[in-house]
Formats: sequence, C-alpha cells, structure tokens
Amino acid sequence: MKKITIGLSVLVLLPLLAMGQNLIINTTNRITKSLDGSWHYIVDPYETGFYNFHAKPYEEDNPNASAAFYNNFHTNDKTALVEYDFDKSPALKVPGDWNTQKTDLFYYEGTIWLKRSFDYKLKEGRRLFVYFGAINYKADVYLNGKKLGTHTGGFTSFNFEITGIVKPKDNYLVVKVDNKRIKEGVPALSTDWWNYGGITRSVTLVEGPNSFIRDYSIQLKKGSKDILTGYLQMDNVAMAGKAVINIPELKIEQSVTYDVNGYGSFEINAGNIQYWSPAQPKLYNVIIKTDWQKIKDEIGFRTIETKGADILLNGQPVFLKGISIHEDYKGRRAYSETDAVALLSLAKELECNYVRLAHYPHNEYMLKQADKMGLMVWEEIPVYWTIDFDNPSVYNNARNQLTEAITRDKNRASIIIWSMANETPVTSSRNKFITNLAHYTRSLDSTRLISAALLTRSENGINIVDDTLGAVVDVVAFNQYRGWYGGNLETAPDAKWFCPYNKPIVVSEFGGGALQGKHGDKTERWTEEYLVYLYKQNIAMLDKIINLRGMSPWILMDFRSPRRLLPGVQDGFNRKGLVSDKGIKKQAFFVLRDYYKRK
Repeated sequence: MKKITIGLSVLVLLPLLAMGQNLIINTTNRITKSLDGSWHYIVDPYETGFYNFHAKPYEEDNPNASAAFYNNFHTNDKTALVEYDFDKSPALKVPGDWNTQKTDLFYYEGTIWLKRSFDYKLKEGRRLFVYFGAINYKADVYLNGKKLGTHTGGFTSFNFEITGIVKPKDNYLVVKVDNKRIKEGVPALSTDWWNYGGITRSVTLVEGPNSFIRDYSIQLKKGSKDILTGYLQMDNVAMAGKAVINIPELKIEQSVTYDVNGYGSFEINAGNIQYWSPAQPKLYNVIIKTDWQKIKDEIGFRTIETKGADILLNGQPVFLKGISIHEDYKGRRAYSETDAVALLSLAKELECNYVRLAHYPHNEYMLKQADKMGLMVWEEIPVYWTIDFDNPSVYNNARNQLTEAITRDKNRASIIIWSMANETPVTSSRNKFITNLAHYTRSLDSTRLISAALLTRSENGINIVDDTLGAVVDVVAFNQYRGWYGGNLETAPDAKWFCPYNKPIVVSEFGGGALQGKHGDKTERWTEEYLVYLYKQNIAMLDKIINLRGMSPWILMDFRSPRRLLPGVQDGFNRKGLVSDKGIKKQAFFVLRDYYKRK
C-alpha cells in the first residue's frame, strides 16, 4: 500500500471499483490530454494474460508475473519465456469498436487487452486522473503494472487517479476489456442491438490542482422561476473554504461556502432568466472559481413538470415530437462529436423537438449537442427485457450506472426525463427493483421527470395501459407495434385505448421494418410503401389517445443487431430505421416529418 502526501491530506492509492460518486464532471473544460488514437491489442479468449494455469488471477497470486499482460514485460534475455508482445501486436483505433475495425473480430465476444504508451510530466502539487468515456462491458485498468481498478457497465464514464504512478516518460496504460454477455449483467444476455466491444469512447488524462472542483450542480429550483439552486463538491480539502459562482450575463457573482468535506450548497436569486427551450436553446456561460482553479460550463435553465395529462416546459404545455436513437451510426458504434451532430441533425430535419436516447446513456457529446440544438432528451439505463431482478448485485449495478449517468449529465438542460427501464416483464421483484430506482433517482435529482418504457395488454378488444409502474412514474410511456408484431393496420384508427392514470402518455416506440429502396404494394412487408402505410395508420390511431403528449417512434437509423437474420433484407440490421444504415432517408421519414409539422 503506497501513501502519497498531497497538500495537507493523505491519499491511499489502492485498486478500487469505479463508482459514480467519484466521477469528475465536465472534463472537456479542464486541463486535459487525449489518449485517443492507435492502441496495440491482444485477443485473449482464454484470458491467459489474467489467470495462471490454475485459474488464479495473477494480480492476487503473483502480481509481478512476467506472464501477466498488464506488466507489459520485455527482456533482453534470449533464454526467457515471453509469449506476448504488445508492441509487435496489431492496433485498433480508440475510441471505436473492435467488431467493425477488424473482420475477424466481427462477432467476437470476450477479452481483448489494449495498450497505449505515453509521456507526462506532472508538476509537484498537481494531480492527474485517467478518464474513460465508456468501455463495453467490463474493464480492468492498469498503469505501469499497477492495478487502478475495475469498472462494470458499458455506457457510463469513470476515472481513476494516477498521481502517484505516472512517470515523465514511458508510461504504459493497459486495459483488459471484456464484452461477454452475462446473466447477471445490465443489460443481461439478450438484447436487440450489437454487442460492440472495445474502448468505445474517448480516453483522457485530466489534470488539476491538489484541491479541485470535482462535481457541481446548477439548476432552477423546483417550483421556482428565478432561483438557481445546487451544490459544489470539492476534492481533497483540509478545511472549510469558499468558491465563487459567476454568471456574467445575469450579473451573478455568488460566494459559496463549503465545509471540511468539501461540500457546499447554495441558492441564488437570479431574475430575468431567459429560459432554455427548443425554440430558443439559451445557454449561459457559468464560471466556478476557487483559489486554485477555474471551471467553465454552458448551462441552460428551464422548468419541466407535469400537471394532470400535460407536460409543462417553462410552465407551458408541450407535445414531445420525438424519435428514438441508438448509438449506432452507419453500421458502427457512434463515438465522435461529428457522429452526434449527424444523428441529431437528422432528428431536427424530422421536425423533432425531442429525442429518446435508447437503451443506455449515450456519449456526452449527444447531450451537449442537444443542449445547443434545442432538443429535449429522454435518457435511459439498460434495464432491458429480462435482467435478474431478484439479484441484489444486479440492482447495485443498475443503480451505479444510474448514478454515473446522472452525475455526468445533470447540468444538461436538454434532459427532461430519466428512464428506469424498457419492456420489462411485470413481476413483484421487477416492480420493487424499478420503483426503488425511481425513488433513488428522485433523491439525486428532483427537477426532472421519471418514466420507463412499458408494455400494453389487450382485453375485449381494448388496448390497456395499466402496468403498476404507471403509479410510480411521472410520464406513462409504452411501446406498441401495431401492424408489425400483430394487429390489423386497416382497422388501427378505430382502436380503443384505456389508461387508469391521469398522467401524460408518451408512446415511446412504434414502427416497422423496411429495406430502403425496396418497393411494392403497401401490403407487402419490408417495402417502403408498407412502412409508409404503417406510420400513417399508427399516427391516426395514436392521435386519438386522450392523454397523448408525445411519441418517439422506433427508430431514426437502421442499426446492427445479431437477432435480425433475414438474408437480402435484414443482413444483421434492424431495419426499422427511417434512415438506412447508408444514410438514405426512407419514404416514411417524410410522413413523420409532415405530421410533426402539422402538430
């Protein structure tokens, strides 16, 4: 165990589990160095570099073993047995998925080790962290042979401190990435999207002073029109102190006192706030200053609430004209700011004011661009289909992913809904699991709405939306696929609906498949004409639901899925996109766009 003195306090560096409460937020506006680029990799399906031949982890049994891949062992001794060499191994682009970069890894699920070398001269009195945007699914992280920690979950950010380990020259960062699907995972074994493996988002070195601003929240106070409220969390302070929040355009310069634990809360009477909205996505420059550091952010202020069946944005009723989006762009994992702009620009072309980011937290670029472009956002964690609702460790995993998502994104005005789940079977254990997540979410963030994508049932010809979670959520959302997974399209507009909850209803999914460029009669599946008919009939049906306050049809763009096997049509893609995987709009794109224009 190595102790490192920093300022007036002592930090103990030990391998740990990366958890949401340790996350450094707003890394893009800090002192950073990118580690993106070419990383050498070794495919290790038997995990030879992690376990010895008796299946014991090297890090527990013999941490300095030359056979442990994280030690990046090299020697000039020609008699030594060394059975791996990162520097002679091929390379992958980071960020990126390995499946679409290497043809022989297209279906690979298992362990791959990745290594990146770098130099970094850290001045005395400064601290350094390595920050990962996301790794799918489980990551074991090592620097210079020292275990930094483990992170579980494929779509949320995490970081480790490397202050006492980094050297001026020849550092080697090794990451063991394991994307195997497991029953105890979140998500579990079965999904309807590609299990992209790899370091799928950017890797960054983040530098700061001994005592630094780790986390903060600045939002409009719930129930107020002009009071900003929030908190500041310092890291590594020895005594109470003060920070200053400055919003120049609002002529705000507010002192905030934090305690010996580095925590300080505040309320600020702002006045004359121009609210963020899709029509005017106003963002304010916010500056937080301490004696050691200055952090900048762009934050919008708006209210979101429900009243009976209405969703109120800044006190006014709003209809959520949306589309669902996967983090998949032209048949690969979307990973860049350019990808985010491309996807959200298509949503704007659809006349959307809202997007559902399914089925997991997306890249931070998506949220920051949504802020700038004026798109409201539903953000979701991958509590998807049938996870193990009776397993406490599964719940803790889901809760931690939720914590990491909210910690990272809570200052984004665009987010109006936190979603707890998608299409989960109704059981008592599931109800308890998701209800607890909803209560926990409200304890972290009371300013946004709670929802989950539920399912419907049919009784005596009536479509019923009465999932017991409807009593828990603020917005009752459901998925339905009339005309694709059953149900007559011709009679769809005459369908009857019943929901016992006097709450806003959002149809979180509807749609069907079509191969772009395939044409025929409107009754022929997979044709663009069929999808046009399906959209027209579903819109006519759903528009009659009394409490309907929004929709996010499935889905913006065709995306890869191993479940979709029909040769010549699906070829490994879910074809429900309004845009093909090549970026070509299908005819149904314009049907939805015209409806939203009228709406």
